[in-house]
Amino acid sequence: MLKIALYVCPQTVCSSLSIAMDAFTLANRLAKQPLFELQRFSQDGQAVDLGFAQIQVDGDLRLAEAANLILLPASGSALDSTLANNARLLPWLAQRPAQQQLASLCSSAVLLAAAGVLNGRRATTHWALASQFRQRFPQVNLQIEQLICEDGHLLSSGGAQAGLDLCLHLIGQHGGDGLAQQVANALVFDTQRGQQSRFAPLLPPASNDCPLAPLLQWMHSHHAEVIDLNRLAAQANCSSRTLLRRFKTSTGLTPNDYLQRVRISAAQRALRSPASLEQIAEQVGYSDRATFAKLFKQLCGESPGAFRKRLRQPL
Repeated sequence: MLKIALYVCPQTVCSSLSIAMDAFTLANRLAKQPLFELQRFSQDGQAVDLGFAQIQVDGDLRLAEAANLILLPASGSALDSTLANNARLLPWLAQRPAQQQLASLCSSAVLLAAAGVLNGRRATTHWALASQFRQRFPQVNLQIEQLICEDGHLLSSGGAQAGLDLCLHLIGQHGGDGLAQQVANALVFDTQRGQQSRFAPLLPPASNDCPLAPLLQWMHSHHAEVIDLNRLAAQANCSSRTLLRRFKTSTGLTPNDYLQRVRISAAQRALRSPASLEQIAEQVGYSDRATFAKLFKQLCGESPGAFRKRLRQPL
């Protein structure tokens, strides 16, 4: 039996906690035997008030030391608050023995990272936290495109529903792939969801305060044309070197990277039409289908054909 200790703190996202509890409880019921033993713990062993619900726990940090797996449900996007209010947890996590698995759901990867256990290791978290995470924890090999990531005894997931992907992965490890699929079927959950990059926006948020806003709007209107750095610099009335610096500062991307993302975003919209892939490639600015398909998969995590097929699946 796998003993799982689920951590609860005031920042815990209740849906994330319940996803994990439901998945493993359902696995036990479908297997008709207790494969997973679940316990909840907090820093001090006291019940945790989540604002709209009070979560009872079975003990404090000492209780979790006997578990095979310590699971940290998502803790929201307010990273400073999460780290400040869980200060006692971090050195405790750092002292966990190598044979004890540690798993984070979504944003709680920051707790493992802050404890230092992810240094030099692969991990993932929600795509919207990628920039903050990299700035705070450059020692972590962040693979933000992944829905789940496993590196030795360390597991992590990105995004709310990816928490269920991770739980199903663990159910498969300890109860067999057949049981994991049974749980997924009972929860009406698609296990073939590709990469997290499918769900991340291709372009940074638009802002009217951005000094390059007129140029960015022009790129959106002319993306299908032949555009090089010199043409963009002339449009912005500055040198190429100055434009490169301003563009990176304003968008986090190079002008060419931004242009490719504009084109692929336009292609995503065009794929809702019956036009052929060759026609769509030409419409958005690519001279051949192969180049278009390669860039589409690189940015979207799936081929144009797979993207279109998914759009056409009946509800």
